[in-house]
Amino acid sequence: MSAMSGKVVQNVFIAQTYQQNRQVGIPYLRDFCAPYMCNLLPFQGGKLAWTSISSMQIRTLSKYQSGFVDRATVYCNAASSTVAVPALDKADFLKLQNGSDIRGVAVAGVEGEPISLTEPVTEAIAAGFALWLQEKKKADGSQRLKVSIGHDSRISAQTLQDAVSRGLVGAGLDVIQYGLASTPAMFNSTLTEDDAFLCPVDGGIMITASHLPFNRNGFKFFTYAGGLGKPDIKDILERAADIYKKFTVEALMNSEKIASISVKRVDYMTVYTSNLVKAVRKAAGDIEKPLEGFHIVVDAGNGAGGFFAAKVLEPLGAITLGSQFLEPDGLFPNHIPNPEDKAAMKAITQAVLSNKTDLGIIFDTDVDRSAAVDSTGREFNRNRLIALMSAIVLEEHPGTTIVTDSVTSDGLTTFIEKKLGGKHHRFKRGYKNVIDEAIRLNSVGEESHLAIETSGHGALKENHWLDDGAYLMVKILNKLASARAAGLGGGSKVLTDLVEGLEEPAVAIEMRLKINQDHPDLKGGSFRDYGEAVLKHLENRTDSDPKLQKAPVNFEGVRVSGFDGWFLLRLSLHDPVLPLNIEAPSHEDAVKLGLTVAAAVKEFQALDTSALDKFVQLS
Repeated sequence: MSAMSGKVVQNVFIAQTYQQNRQVGIPYLRDFCAPYMCNLLPFQGGKLAWTSISSMQIRTLSKYQSGFVDRATVYCNAASSTVAVPALDKADFLKLQNGSDIRGVAVAGVEGEPISLTEPVTEAIAAGFALWLQEKKKADGSQRLKVSIGHDSRISAQTLQDAVSRGLVGAGLDVIQYGLASTPAMFNSTLTEDDAFLCPVDGGIMITASHLPFNRNGFKFFTYAGGLGKPDIKDILERAADIYKKFTVEALMNSEKIASISVKRVDYMTVYTSNLVKAVRKAAGDIEKPLEGFHIVVDAGNGAGGFFAAKVLEPLGAITLGSQFLEPDGLFPNHIPNPEDKAAMKAITQAVLSNKTDLGIIFDTDVDRSAAVDSTGREFNRNRLIALMSAIVLEEHPGTTIVTDSVTSDGLTTFIEKKLGGKHHRFKRGYKNVIDEAIRLNSVGEESHLAIETSGHGALKENHWLDDGAYLMVKILNKLASARAAGLGGGSKVLTDLVEGLEEPAVAIEMRLKINQDHPDLKGGSFRDYGEAVLKHLENRTDSDPKLQKAPVNFEGVRVSGFDGWFLLRLSLHDPVLPLNIEAPSHEDAVKLGLTVAAAVKEFQALDTSALDKFVQLS
């Protein structure tokens, strides 16, 4: 461990201004210029080696420019030093865990959000992953493992990619940088067999924070077995904390030199997009341009999904005129790249209607989620997207089980089971939970070919259980192409017809009831224990009400039917929040359900019920 830590360096960072290479200029944030203070390390831009020497001569070594970002890297001519970095314990690192991902604040500029994902922390995390991977692969000194690194369009992406590379190289691994990439591509690089692209790799790291604000970033990790789970992430962060404690600055210049020599770069996205194109052609009977004549627009939200228009749709013959926000811009100036966001869905719907297209496709930042819009402006997201994908999958695998998250509607259950002849297995929130449950069902003999969450995460057994937003859209394109090949026209009507009969609620709302962790009611306990107490009390109250019926099979929170609708109150996977979902055939019925919950939780003073109170009082 100590040998590794000598190779990984400590950095302190200076300010950087981000410029956007767009025709219409808008003001951008400037990071704070600050010396090394406490644990807050504003790091966008260059790097300084911090020493006890008061006078430091700074020299600019290189500049990096990527699309809309100008990045200057600045190094220091300071004498080598063995000064250690500020102390961070395991608890600090574990706070970066977000389920099966790592996420933190990577850019200064938002009040109250100090930087937590610094370059030294990032290097330690990469080194922790290296140790974890070497242990899993049982690698000895004679075997050099390979790790691929990709990133989305975030403004901190290049800085973190460099830091990850140093951490991996310092641990003795070979590094292949992909640059701008998608999360699904990083997993695929562990499966692809192509020496020309240095594949397969032993592990992949995607630098992304999905749809979170511009100042956030994080990491997702992959091996050929799929994405890492919660226990793996915890293990890596604990290793990183131990590595971080031994960091010094003495190896700064040497580490930079080693990393620059050891890192290789390839255009792996060429391989990934080529496979998507082949999948559509195959579905259409090996027709070269099975989408010829279709007009399809893409909204990438300035994330990493802009490739889909030129690299997937156009080679298949589709017209993509009217596609928007394809250029990467980590400040996301047009809308949040999130298929669940109303403004984002409005933007792609407007693009479809304005351009009179057959179909619209929208991705989240790192392309592991997606949604679609038909030619009439009808959205295929949330329950409708699940219904559409269920219809496609059940045509191919009659009777299979569809695994979803806990907030899907009762109408979807009826649609899957009564209309399509499948089985609906409603599980927990969290895309990894849904995917792992589908894998588990298959392992015990219950066939499942689709695991999909209302957020737009969708994974198929045929695609190695990877939640791939681009592949999800390929399945939809396959349907268009195969219908065309069979002589069926009508544009996206073939898709719309597939969800015919799906019962949708007139009212569907979600409220987030926050738990005040400083409230005396918690008595020093955890928000999780408090939240569980709220749920238990609600369950007891509803059990005694003859107008309400608790869901006979439920894996998360308290789900209750009544007044021709239902509600679900559950504890957030990560935050001190109790999300409340209500669906009902009328506003009046929704209020009745809301009043039921409000009456049951009113005695819990640490729970902020203002949103719920407002809903039931103003209605």
